Amino acid sequence: MVKIRLRRLGYKKNPVFRIVVLNSTTKREAAPIQQLGYYNPKTKEMKLDKQSALDWIKKGAQPTQTVQFLINNCDDEGKLNYKKPEKEKLSKKAQAKLQAEKEAEAKAAEEAKSSEEVSA
Repeated sequence: MVKIRLRRLGYKKNPVFRIVVLNSTTKREAAPIQQLGYYNPKTKEMKLDKQSALDWIKKGAQPTQTVQFLINNCDDEGKLNYKKPEKEKLSKKAQAKLQAEKEAEAKAAEEAKSSEEVSA
């Protein structure tokens, strides 16, 4: 079985990966059938030949989960366009205050609705 997977390069604590096509029974560092691109997780820099990757998948090559994610989140030029959703981290006190404000707004809206029904 042919797989599309990452090949680790770079030095300690600074990985750089090449996206390669390999036979599944060979080692990670074996000679690849084809090199499709590279990915640097620290800088989020990526260059991928997306068309070749999709052709290999059509031929029956199985991408790993990480490679499948990279293929899905790259544009036609092969650059990564994934934006991680930003969440605000609030303290427990701030979360409780926000929850109380939401409850107060809901209660006020409910009272306004009931007063409109009574007047009508």
